[in-house]
Amino acid sequence: MQVISLSKIIAYWTDRQPQRIAISHEDSVISWQDLEKSTNRLARAYAELGVKPDDFVTIALPNGIEFFESCLATWKLGATPQPISAKLPKFERDQIIELGEPSLVVGVDDQYPQVETVPVNFVPEASLSDEPLAELTATSFKAMTSGGSTGRPKLIVSGNPAVWDVDQEHLQIQLQGAMLIPGPLYHNGPFSWAMIALFRGNHVCVTTRFDALQTLELIQKHCIDIVYMVPTMMQRIWKLPEIERTQFDVSCLKTLWHLAAPCPAWLKEKFIEWLGPEVIWELYGGTEGTGSTIINGAEWLEHRGSVGLPGAACEMKIIDDAGTTLPANEIGEVFIRPRSGPGTTYHYIGAEAKSIEGGWESLGDMGYMDEDGYLYLADRQTDMILSGGANIYPAEVEAAIDAFGGVRSSAVIGLPHEDLGNYVYAIVDAPEGIEEKALLDHLAERLVRYKIPRTIEWSNDPLRDDAGKLRRKQLRQERL
Repeated sequence: MQVISLSKIIAYWTDRQPQRIAISHEDSVISWQDLEKSTNRLARAYAELGVKPDDFVTIALPNGIEFFESCLATWKLGATPQPISAKLPKFERDQIIELGEPSLVVGVDDQYPQVETVPVNFVPEASLSDEPLAELTATSFKAMTSGGSTGRPKLIVSGNPAVWDVDQEHLQIQLQGAMLIPGPLYHNGPFSWAMIALFRGNHVCVTTRFDALQTLELIQKHCIDIVYMVPTMMQRIWKLPEIERTQFDVSCLKTLWHLAAPCPAWLKEKFIEWLGPEVIWELYGGTEGTGSTIINGAEWLEHRGSVGLPGAACEMKIIDDAGTTLPANEIGEVFIRPRSGPGTTYHYIGAEAKSIEGGWESLGDMGYMDEDGYLYLADRQTDMILSGGANIYPAEVEAAIDAFGGVRSSAVIGLPHEDLGNYVYAIVDAPEGIEEKALLDHLAERLVRYKIPRTIEWSNDPLRDDAGKLRRKQLRQERL
């Protein structure tokens, strides 16, 4: 066991592989030695701007080496990275800054009276030293952002300190291997997989955005042994003409993780046939870290459709609306409890957990367990839309629509989409009529692109009853 502070983790690997590539992005690469020096200088620049131990640093940078450098510089000061989308509209970003009260916001040109900011491509003063800093360890190693069912964002602050055991085998990520991350780093999954791979001395290859052909090309080029995906990515790869998909040698790939959304059984079977059952791994869990299930391809073939057995660090049970624990093969709500105790893995800022007596919490999923304890997901209890691996809360989109003049009410639902899994469909009650382009322009100022409805249906009838209730399930069923 070698537990190392994240403020010293790059120095640890620099001592062992100084000239090896640490991170690559498009045509740019950086070695471990250069990464250590650049982040020492950047940390000193952040300190001069007021970053202190256990502060939040909001990081609004696109995928790239600069994103990693910003996180590492933050850890070197004993502070906590708090990533957000670089494309987040100012309206939404302002809410997160108000909620998290960071001491620094990285990647924005806007000025805030209460917090320092630095733009994209910020370069520290050349006079700042690149020598090692004193060891400092943040109480929490990350603070991720999520929308809430109320339409307001929340922060999910990890209960784990900013340390890592470099000898601990985790998520099939081997020591000093090579990992490909084709997903957005501000999301918890890509962030966690990328950082853990870095902590284990891996070359981490990250792309600006997902491209099916580029993904296969990079696997071959860098001898990638592990890759993170969501089912939408897998589907786009499978839709390539076979002559294109099979032109690359991907035999180096030992592990393909998929998560963030349900994977169609047919697609999973195709990947198992193509790459082998021992390569395909799936994880179900939440950013909260209260518990998870894991299943590999071989197990899945024996428990088709399952997301796996609960991990050793947690307990899971299925309960009905009355709070009764259900027997095997009966659908109810999935509740999870960490064996370390409630509240040990995370805390919210801006929200309250959905919990019941005994410290059990729900992520809002419905499902059942078979006689062997394998979990199968059925549907979501919440109205959250899973689109391309991203979580979209209808209340947030509805709040933005309802803020536009002439809108009386709105309802947002997810409808099936062959590529994305689901897409955002809005029903807008505007009895006097509204210009669609004007509404979309308004939404573009308040919502990140993937949350903006792809289809708008106009209605002259109120969508909510006298009690203000909206029957999204009924609206969705009617349109299906």
